Amino acid sequence: MDPISITCGEQQFSLRLLHRDDGAALARYFAQMGEDTRRRFGPHPLTEAFADELVQKVDDSADRFVMTTDDGRIAAYFIFERQAFPHEMQRYAEQGIVLAAGQDISFAPSVADAYQNSGVASAAMPALIGYARSMGAKSLVLMGGTQATNERAVRFYEKFGFRRHGGYQTELYNHDMRLLLTE
Repeated sequence: MDPISITCGEQQFSLRLLHRDDGAALARYFAQMGEDTRRRFGPHPLTEAFADELVQKVDDSADRFVMTTDDGRIAAYFIFERQAFPHEMQRYAEQGIVLAAGQDISFAPSVADAYQNSGVASAAMPALIGYARSMGAKSLVLMGGTQATNERAVRFYEKFGFRRHGGYQTELYNHDMRLLLTE
């Protein structure tokens, strides 16, 4: 996908695939995450070493996007994982939903603390949903669901058409949420 220019308020951003030379910027993004954000976003380690590993991956089942500022800082990071996770497949199956690898894409969005509640994610969602459709995806499944205590995130996802499909308990209750992309 070619980079997409996105305007949010008075600021311009570029939404694009993660590049090999993004290691240092991604490491800074992870390092600057506050504890609350870290607790809510955890699909993989949030370390400098893992940032370097991510940008070096060639054969990966995920597409990773970044939303960057004019000076190259990462304002948001999004994962589209085509591989199906057995634990999510089982939870959805219990709700009568059969997930298929490559068709039901696991989606993990995150926004830098400094840009949360600024409209950045809302500005990016139409392009991200369009990308999933262009991949031939049947649905977007929130990777690991959404913590029930994160009411703002639940409302955000529902605004874009995600629906709750049960959930599961860890130290917190998590809503499984999915967006159908096909009728």
